[in-house]
Amino acid sequence: MSFIELRQVEFCYPRQSSPAVTDINLKLEKKAITAVVGPNGSGKTTLTRLIIGILPPDKGEIYLTRSPLARYTLAEVGARIGYIFQNPDLQLFCPSVAEEIAFGLSRAGQGPQWIKEKVDFFLEYFELDGYRNSFPMHLSQGEKQRLAIAAVLAHEPEYLILDEPTIGLDAFRKKQLVEYLHKVAGLGRGMLLVSHDMAFVNKLAERLISMENGRIQSDSERRGRLLNEG
Repeated sequence: MSFIELRQVEFCYPRQSSPAVTDINLKLEKKAITAVVGPNGSGKTTLTRLIIGILPPDKGEIYLTRSPLARYTLAEVGARIGYIFQNPDLQLFCPSVAEEIAFGLSRAGQGPQWIKEKVDFFLEYFELDGYRNSFPMHLSQGEKQRLAIAAVLAHEPEYLILDEPTIGLDAFRKKQLVEYLHKVAGLGRGMLLVSHDMAFVNKLAERLISMENGRIQSDSERRGRLLNEG
């Protein structure tokens, strides 16, 4: 069963003469790692925003586990699909790294000991324990990216969408991010990667979708890594 499905989806931004995406038919499995690639303006980010319900389609239907996405609130979608922005600065707002991870957990009605255990786990898992009390904006770009992922994963979403996660990262940080995302996949989370970075994509993706002019141009639908990782 597909976790996410788009059927004949089209969306056009206001005051634009042509749709940003059109004729999108796509099924995404819960545990697979899929990459969407294509030039600027090809509709990649618009596609992700449609999937998480920020943008409503002008035409077609989007389904989450076979139920129309429109039946879910944004909060309900966000609980199941974690979204990592291109720029983690837009996602981080708490006074400390630990509080960033704890923020959503404290609103879930759980006790302080449970929250502490979850925060400790993700700080250690993403090697951020030494920055527990640091202001998130003082971290490096790679550390911010890891913190954004940790804060989203703490909510235990079933699926992750990462929009251009390698922007601003040097080669070493990209390698680290690949390793962390392999760990995330090991937790049973599916992923949709949006990226221009083909070297990064080829180290992670099991399926490659190419977009151009708002349309899906190709879909490998292949299992296993696309290329050798060396």
